[in-house]
Amino acid sequence: MSIWSRILDALQSLASGEGLAHLFDRFRAPPERSVAFTIAVIALGAKMAKADGQVTRDEVTAFREVFRIAPEDEAGAARVFDMARKDVAGFEDYARRIASMFQGEGQVLCDLMEGLFHIALADGRYHEDEDMFLEQVARIFGLPEAEFRGLRARFVPDAIPDPYSVLGVTPDADMTEIRRAWRKLVRESHPDQMLGRGVPEEAIQIAERRMVDINRAWDEITALRAG
Repeated sequence: MSIWSRILDALQSLASGEGLAHLFDRFRAPPERSVAFTIAVIALGAKMAKADGQVTRDEVTAFREVFRIAPEDEAGAARVFDMARKDVAGFEDYARRIASMFQGEGQVLCDLMEGLFHIALADGRYHEDEDMFLEQVARIFGLPEAEFRGLRARFVPDAIPDPYSVLGVTPDADMTEIRRAWRKLVRESHPDQMLGRGVPEEAIQIAERRMVDINRAWDEITALRAG
């Protein structure tokens, strides 16, 4: 059974009037945390979209930036997204529930934020309201400012990412500290590590762009220091 089928089955068991937020407690423990992660990305991504009516092909495409969605699951994924978008709960409520679920697991919350950045940039633009939304979510998550700046540096279009921000270090850091930060990010981005944190297999492609950005930043800093 695909992750989308599992979510849809869980949705059908909800009492009348209950929304996605009521599913979070059900999927707190392994191995169901991958379902919780998926619901979290969908819930916040849908709130960020601020769209009306039916789910568009562009929105489904946006989720392909985060999840591998098989053709037979596309309708189910769209239905979950549409339900989240129509839920009366505000995004702050979702964000607080998610922060409570993954309390003390900052890297999982960073993975989730990265998924939201992928969705925000699916149209190739980064809007001011999206930036405000993501900044507020990061604040509720308790994500350090340096980590949020590093994510934004990697994703904001029409700008050259600052390699120091990408690695979460300052320009005055020595190479030992920079190398330590780079190795930590590489280790945390390994698919096995991400699966262990509860990131679903369908979303492991998050790591692909991350590894490219991390290694590019390391190479740039190494070249600068060598010169």
